[in-house]
Amino acid sequence: MIVRKERDADIEAIRAVNDAAFKQPGEGMLVDALRANGGVMLSLVAQEDGPAGAIVGHILFSPVTVEAESGRFGAAGLAPLAVLPDKQSQGIGSRLVRDGLDLVRRKGVPGCVLLGSPKYYSRFGFDRASRIGLYWKTQPTETEHFLMVELTPGTPFGRGGLVSYRPEFDTV
Repeated sequence: MIVRKERDADIEAIRAVNDAAFKQPGEGMLVDALRANGGVMLSLVAQEDGPAGAIVGHILFSPVTVEAESGRFGAAGLAPLAVLPDKQSQGIGSRLVRDGLDLVRRKGVPGCVLLGSPKYYSRFGFDRASRIGLYWKTQPTETEHFLMVELTPGTPFGRGGLVSYRPEFDTV
């Protein structure tokens, strides 16, 4: 399996992976909307080995805004992460998350947020965002599923604030 940046030729396969993984079209529609509106920070696919290898996984990072006491700054939002149902539990999702976070970190992004399973994402360093006073704007109360990982220690990201996702998240 190889992990690489998405290409134009991957768009239909990416939609199919998301639709199959989530058993509904919402995440595929979100990816399409983010792509159409310039809201993609990073989009990676997991492709089976070989020149005609099938796309079996996908991860997308989009920009988020954090309003903090120290000012307004950008970070990354991870959503969605999808792996074909018959390929799950084989390390594909973990590889996509690790490679994606590494590439986002290298871009100088201070941190990443997501809404997901604490049990799954804690292996990548994610923790409850409320622990540092970081909240999702549409859900300002503490939630165990709103998670964060600081990618660049010592930045304002590690001191909390209110997170806003792109408007595509509200429409899909």
